[in-house]
Amino acid sequence: MPGEILLSTAYFPPASYFALIRNSDKVLIEQEENYPRQTFRNRCNILAAGGVMVLSVPVSREGRIKIPTRDVTIDYSKRWQQVHLRALISAYNRSPYFQYYFEYLETVLLKNHKFLLDLNNELLLKCMEIINIIKPVSLTSSFAPVSEDENDYRYKIKPGTEPLIRTKPYIQVFGNNSFVPGLSILDLIFNTGPEAADYL
Repeated sequence: MPGEILLSTAYFPPASYFALIRNSDKVLIEQEENYPRQTFRNRCNILAAGGVMVLSVPVSREGRIKIPTRDVTIDYSKRWQQVHLRALISAYNRSPYFQYYFEYLETVLLKNHKFLLDLNNELLLKCMEIINIIKPVSLTSSFAPVSEDENDYRYKIKPGTEPLIRTKPYIQVFGNNSFVPGLSILDLIFNTGPEAADYL
């Protein structure tokens, strides 16, 4: 899909999200929408010993039913950073490239960003850097209604649905000889390292 693609913000999004970025010319991240719940905007799926595990960043809605995604703040009253970091260590410390990349991602996670969008954007750029995808990324300045535009993926990548683009299978620490698709880009990075982009 050459040209500009429109994506939602996402917390360590699935590999298919990065496959879309890799095949585009420019990326536009939605920040003006009313923040929806139960999406990859504040959660990701990793593969742990017990199967797929959901990691979720708690957010504060401050009593507002509708709030622009750009204004959603992170709730630090919960020790989510420690929980996420422990989960990543437990799930991936035996993966081939964990030691190469974990510290870079840990540094971003521990920065105590005020806004979810800022955390997600910094993690997105860090993951793009790790897998060597160089594309211009910018934010929307107004909300465009959902359309049938083939380059509008804001609401097409969501939990519980089949990946839009399937990555090539690779060896996973807890794959048990059966590849588990639809996981966070972290699974691909920690298991394949510098070859990650080849699997998108």
